[in-house]
Amino acid sequence: MSQRISIIIPTYQHASTLPRCLDSIFAQSRKPDEIIVVDDGSTDDTQEVLKSYRDRVQVVIQANQGAPTARNHGFNQSVGDLVLFCDADVEMRPNMLADLEQALKTHPDASYAYSGFEWGWKAFTSFPFDADRLKQMNFIHTSALIRREAFPLFDTSLKRFQDWDLWLTMLERGSKGIFVNKNLFLVIQEDRPERMSNWLPSLIIRFPWKYIGWMPKRVRKYREAKKIILEKHHLV
Repeated sequence: MSQRISIIIPTYQHASTLPRCLDSIFAQSRKPDEIIVVDDGSTDDTQEVLKSYRDRVQVVIQANQGAPTARNHGFNQSVGDLVLFCDADVEMRPNMLADLEQALKTHPDASYAYSGFEWGWKAFTSFPFDADRLKQMNFIHTSALIRREAFPLFDTSLKRFQDWDLWLTMLERGSKGIFVNKNLFLVIQEDRPERMSNWLPSLIIRFPWKYIGWMPKRVRKYREAKKIILEKHHLV
């Protein structure tokens, strides 16, 4: 019996990318059984954009509380056996759902399936699942296909690295992932400097800034956020 797939899209001020995201979902070779868009208090044209999709998606509106709360809200409204959280700036390749679902069928011991992705000119190919590597760094994007019974909800107290925290929490509960060695989606580039997902080259992150007495704000915030995750999971 085929399992139901729910796609949950948290969105805040993403009216410009939401159509590309939704259109890529409708173009999937394996159609989702449910699409839920959670509008996290957007003040742009998000609701106007969604009017043309109302007959195909379920729209949930909440006051602005952040992406983790929006994802959890969408999950609690969903019915799928498999759940995929798709950010509103993600454009799926046509076989994304089919490939991830097949990986879970082939590996019934895996709790989620994930892939590489592209972000503009940069390809993030990720790695096969490795618990020790995951404890040191996150290499799994939020847009993975997760078995419903394994999902513990996002920690809404965290401001950054909620995806890394999710995979570490699942690891502590005995869950592991299966890697699909393809770039199955594209993150649409936008000039949104507040986004923590903006890519920081590893050379910049690892540079010994303390020896020159100054550190870029983005690097400092990155390191502070990483420390919070490591301390929460007793990895320091």
